[in-house]
Amino acid sequence: MNNRGQAIDEAVSRGDVAALMAIVDSYCLDGRFEDIVVLRHRCRAALVRGLQLWPIAAYADYRLALDASGPLALTGLGELSERFMLGPIAEVLASTHSFAELAEFLPPTPAASAFAVECVVRGADLENDERALQLPVLFDLPLRLEAWEPEYSVAEYRPDRIRCDPPAVTTSWTRTTSVAAERIADPVVTDALRDVVAPWLSSSDGRADIACVEGKAESAVAALGLRTADFAEVSGATAMAHLAWAAGSGGARGRRRGAATGRERAWWAVRALSGLEEDPVDADEVGLAVEELRWLLWSDGSPETGWNLRLAIEDASDGLAWAIAAIDAS
Repeated sequence: MNNRGQAIDEAVSRGDVAALMAIVDSYCLDGRFEDIVVLRHRCRAALVRGLQLWPIAAYADYRLALDASGPLALTGLGELSERFMLGPIAEVLASTHSFAELAEFLPPTPAASAFAVECVVRGADLENDERALQLPVLFDLPLRLEAWEPEYSVAEYRPDRIRCDPPAVTTSWTRTTSVAAERIADPVVTDALRDVVAPWLSSSDGRADIACVEGKAESAVAALGLRTADFAEVSGATAMAHLAWAAGSGGARGRRRGAATGRERAWWAVRALSGLEEDPVDADEVGLAVEELRWLLWSDGSPETGWNLRLAIEDASDGLAWAIAAIDAS
């Protein structure tokens, strides 16, 4: 046994998480990904001896998905270790691998489908890809980005952290004072908008308030208790980008859901706002609805810290408007 193998066995016997993590990092630097797979198996086998080394096995799966190539990158795909990663393993894979790179090695599983749709969010057109079409259907969405969709914010993964900045806002802001309209019940839209920020509420310390009114978007914001606010009218594509960014995130402490889920939740929110209930979804109808709705970002003037989604939407044809104020402090 070489010195490195002896060091692994000793670290496993001691349950030395720090030493084993350092070994994984060293193997990644040296490109010894097959050795990481061996180390991963040893850590998993140690569980029967009462050694809690599952964090190392999960970290090994994460680093393989991030840095390895070919079938080795898929070692952790579909494994329970995904629960302990910074985000979905499908998104980790898509952040450093194209669909074409891994397609021939993908099993016909929902986990492989998740990787495919994460690649779509990053711009891959898999609408006519035979390998993608053989995978289970995960979302009732096109396997390509529609012309009316935005460039979605996607996560950047590193060995010890993740970064996914919100979409930039370049539109000018206008301060407006509005009269609050009386709230009316709209459980379908309320549930759809609340689901966008669900991890902020269930897994972190976030809060959200949603108002539906008859009238203008500004009146819906006033119904939240803010009569004077700064507004920036934005395109439907920009609003979709903000919805998807929020829906893909986990907020301050929740687990990230991934850009593909963010896109799907944004589409569902538009369908709820426009009353598009038919399945399967008609992408052209959703795109038309996005263009017909009036979208505004709004601010109460306070510093934008943590995770925020402040959005107002107006359907002039039906005389309805909605506003959401969601925040999760960092």
